[in-house]
Amino acid sequence: METQKRATVYFDPEIHRALRLKAAAVERSISDMVNEAVRTVLAEDADDLAAFEERAKEPTVSFESFVKNLKRRGRL
Repeated sequence: METQKRATVYFDPEIHRALRLKAAAVERSISDMVNEAVRTVLAEDADDLAAFEERAKEPTVSFESFVKNLKRRGRL
């Protein structure tokens, strides 16, 4: 297993209390819960970046032409 790294993180008092209560309720450490939350956020970022990459080659439409098209089609 890879060596874990230590970091100091400052939480708002209410967040820290909620984390302590949740950790006790689910019998996990705050570190485990924070690591899981960070992994989730990073995975979402990776998904977003992949979607941006997929759509990079799509043609762009200016806002003005989009609105004109909506008006022309009777949507506005």
